[in-house]
Amino acid sequence: MRKSLIAAAIIGTLSVPAIALAEDAAPAAPAEPAAAAPSPFTGNFTIASEYLYRGIAQTRGKPAIQGGFDYAHPSGFYVGTWGSNISWISDGVPGASASLEADIYGGYKSTVGPLGYDVGVLTYNYPGTGLPSGAASPNTQELYGALSWEWLTVKYSYTLGSLFGWTKSDGSKTTGSGYLEVNTAFDLGNGFALAGHVGHQTVKGFTKASYSDLKIGGTKDIGLGTVGLAYSVTNAKADCGGGDPYCFVNPSTGSTYDAGKGRLLLTFGKTF
Repeated sequence: MRKSLIAAAIIGTLSVPAIALAEDAAPAAPAEPAAAAPSPFTGNFTIASEYLYRGIAQTRGKPAIQGGFDYAHPSGFYVGTWGSNISWISDGVPGASASLEADIYGGYKSTVGPLGYDVGVLTYNYPGTGLPSGAASPNTQELYGALSWEWLTVKYSYTLGSLFGWTKSDGSKTTGSGYLEVNTAFDLGNGFALAGHVGHQTVKGFTKASYSDLKIGGTKDIGLGTVGLAYSVTNAKADCGGGDPYCFVNPSTGSTYDAGKGRLLLTFGKTF
């Protein structure tokens, strides 16, 4: 679910104009070769104490290994893929076997004056078996758009089809669900940065599954990679006695888990 920051558009190499010389002048020293243009391909790798997406646990408090690849064209178009281990499907559905999230996305980003913008489509895919006959697929497609200015980004994601398998009371799809988020990032220098996030998930036709989430934390670039520590909390309904949607019940043991409770998240990531 994601996910990673997408690589910025490639900056063109600047050329230095030649200076005319008099016929009897000494020959000029050869120009230094131009620096190689940055690669349009980037990769990322993260180890996390657990996988949280929009504040909701995806690995039931257990560690996650994540990574992806991106291609950014100089024109502003980009495509990418990202993946992580998960357990939320098999944790809540008896007999289900799905341990991987594999995302594919693409879009276009550019700037207008001081504003940056980013539009695209993202698909969340959960290969696996054992879902009950007739159950809505957890696979999800979203359209998204974002505006950014200096340290502030506002983004909205719109669901096509059902959102992560949620359905309305009549069994129809939750098309039109949306997630509005505001993100901030501050560079403190010396490799330190602060970040904040607030979001609200609306599930169309299933009000009980709608909720808000908040996260605040910081990162430190240690050379080999970046270490992050953040606190995440939501108001997602998780009363197991009341059958709330974010109380995950292990089908094997019957144990319950509040998927939206407040918790610390520790990460180590590397971009290459």
